[in-house]
Amino acid sequence: MQNKIVIFTLGAPRCALPLSRVEKVIRAVEISPLPKAPEIVLGIINKAGTLIPVIDVRRRFRFASRELSIDDRFVIAKTANRLVALVVDAVDEITELTDDEMVPVEQDLPFAEHLKGVAKIKGNLIMIYDLDQFLSLDEEQALSSAISTVSSEKRDGNK
Repeated sequence: MQNKIVIFTLGAPRCALPLSRVEKVIRAVEISPLPKAPEIVLGIINKAGTLIPVIDVRRRFRFASRELSIDDRFVIAKTANRLVALVVDAVDEITELTDDEMVPVEQDLPFAEHLKGVAKIKGNLIMIYDLDQFLSLDEEQALSSAISTVSSEKRDGNK
């Protein structure tokens, strides 16, 4: 069985998402604040009338943080409940992965609950993330509430 993945970088770590979950990759754009959003949410962007929360993947996994750059990319991807924009340094490639290239995830690894698997490609380990595990239930509820508030304010302000 083969799976296509999108490989991206967050500083040194190389990470990936299943291609089936990725809608598109765009250049970083201005992010609007989103009051009362979970700590890992930088704000929202408006893409064709859809409010999309921007998630700081570095913050989620406690990687070294850095300022957003105009060279960064947003990976627009689908979780079970919504579209999200993940801030990444760069998108490297789309590749097909065979089951032989998958390495079992050790449950005692940091971030194991967020991993779908680990691939070994050309001698490099690549963490493949499970988007449905990015947000806890509490974070998902807080995010839904924050986006509803912003959507209501926009509707009420445009009357």
